This record gives sequence, C-alpha cells and structure tokens, in this order.
Amino acid sequence: MSDESLVFGLHAVRTLLQQHAQRASKLILQKGREDARVSEIAQLARAASVKIEYRDGGELDRLASGDRHQGACLQIRPAAVLGEGALDELLDRLTVPPLLLVLDGVQDPHNLGACLRTADAAGAHAVIVPRDRAAGLSPVVRKVASGAAETMPLIQVVNLARTLRWLKERSVWLIGTDDQAPKSLYETDLQGPMALVLGAEGPGLRRLTRESCDALVSIPMLGTVESLNVSVATGVVLYEAVRQRS
Repeated sequence: MSDESLVFGLHAVRTLLQQHAQRASKLILQKGREDARVSEIAQLARAASVKIEYRDGGELDRLASGDRHQGACLQIRPAAVLGEGALDELLDRLTVPPLLLVLDGVQDPHNLGACLRTADAAGAHAVIVPRDRAAGLSPVVRKVASGAAETMPLIQVVNLARTLRWLKERSVWLIGTDDQAPKSLYETDLQGPMALVLGAEGPGLRRLTRESCDALVSIPMLGTVESLNVSVATGVVLYEAVRQRS
C-alpha cells in the first residue's frame, strides 16, 4: 500500500471507477450501508474486476483520517505529479490558446482540491504549483477534487518565478490577482494564451511572483469582507476567462 493512495467519497470513487478503473486495486465499503449510490459503485467495481472489501465505519474513519468518506474508499495507484518538462510538451500539443492556473503557495489541501475541481470544470489545461511550501496530491485533495485530481494535469516546479519567465518566453500572458490592484478583472482581456496567477490567503502573491506578472487585477469587493478564499477567487477568475473566450 506504500505506493498506492486512498480516494474517499462517493462521487470521487465513482468517477475514478468510471474513468480510471485500471488504476484501482481495492474498493472498501462500509458494512451495512446499502443504498443506490453504494450499489452503483460496487457494480462498477465488479465490472472492472476490482476487489471489494467491507469494513465497519470506524475503520473507514481511520483510513479517511477523520474526513467524510461517505462509506466508500478506493485504493488506487496514484496519478503522477508532473514535472516541468510536461509543461513544455503540453503547450506544444495544444491547438487552442492555453489557459493555465498558477497557485503560489496554496498549502491547504482543501483549497488545492477545490481549485483542481474548478480548473477541470472551466476547461483549464493545467494547474502549476511550486514543489516546496505548497500542498501536493493527497487523499484529502483527491476527495475534495471529486475526480479532477485524476484528470487535471498538476505540474510541480522547482522555481516558480523561473517558470513564469519561461511562460512569458512562450508568449503566455501572466495575469496575477491582487486585492490592491487598481484594474478590475472585468476590465481585462483574458482571451489569448493566458496563465492566471493566484496566491494563498493572507500573504497573497510572493514578491517575485508578483513582479513576474504582466498585469495585476483585482476582484471587486462590494461588501464588508476584504478578500475571498483562494478557491472561490479561482472560480471567479477562471469563469470570467471562460465567459470571454466563449
């Protein structure tokens, strides 16, 4: 099990069995839970010749480290986190202007999982994160991502500022978000080759990351709160790009 990971939650487990069943080695279901969603998951596992085990709720709680498992865990060979070379290959393969999401120092796995899910829904081509001082793929990330951790390329880079400079050399425009930026997101053209760069809650973008951006934009805040959770901000920014590009 050392080279495998657990994905938990009904939706995430079902998505993996539907799309990547070849990577699954064991389905663990909660004893005594019998409903349509669990039955569907068990049927998918049997069709793919995936072993099924039944365990009590306390054991699933332990496996899921206290997070909500909804009575289902799937043991899988994890998707590989990609290195910097994959980014070059990805850009070469694209036949449309790239839409990339860059997350600078997002350490909360729930936020990373939510960002992966939103990036997948918005049709982004990859999510780029620094290798150090940032969340990586984990069972919590996979659970929150609801299957997107298996479909959205996650590229870890050693030096984020260097990668951003390289993207500029590949004619990718870098748009960073900053609460204090005078220009609004909605006044910005997001239709070309684009990387949207967001920082962690609190510190926001690091200095070198901010200086690497071609432009900084703000999300209008009309109420009393000063900023949005990074996963919510990711949804706002990505879907404004979707709106413009469609």
